[in-house]
Amino acid sequence: MEPSLIEIGETAHALRRAFDRRASALGVTKAQWRLLVKVSRYPGLRQVELADHLDIEPITLCRIVDRLEESGLIERQRDPADRRAWLLHLTEKAGPLIDKLKVIGAALSDEAFAGLSQTEVETLRRALATVRDNVAALQPSKKASNQ
Repeated sequence: MEPSLIEIGETAHALRRAFDRRASALGVTKAQWRLLVKVSRYPGLRQVELADHLDIEPITLCRIVDRLEESGLIERQRDPADRRAWLLHLTEKAGPLIDKLKVIGAALSDEAFAGLSQTEVETLRRALATVRDNVAALQPSKKASNQ
């Protein structure tokens, strides 16, 4: 494997671990904060789509959603296009927690990118977006491979 790919993976892992340590003070697990942040960005995602976004099995996601629903942070709504499917939305109760997670993320971002100029950060963002696009073009989606 190309050393730069290893470095990207190690960096992503270090960032997730640092965020997880900080988020745990709010009483949420890594799996929970990842789900909450993703649903805040993409409200109304189907559970199966969210599992794919988070790269976890649907049954694993279902258990996490069950716990967050019991806590009053997530609600399931029937998909009008497919009554077997559930769409996920944050509740009002989740708002303050999401705000705290965003503050944690902003602080971590500031610390992680310390010493880099704004131009360097923007260059890095563009480069990583290009890498993501290139990788996405290599792999057919799961839906396409199942048809």
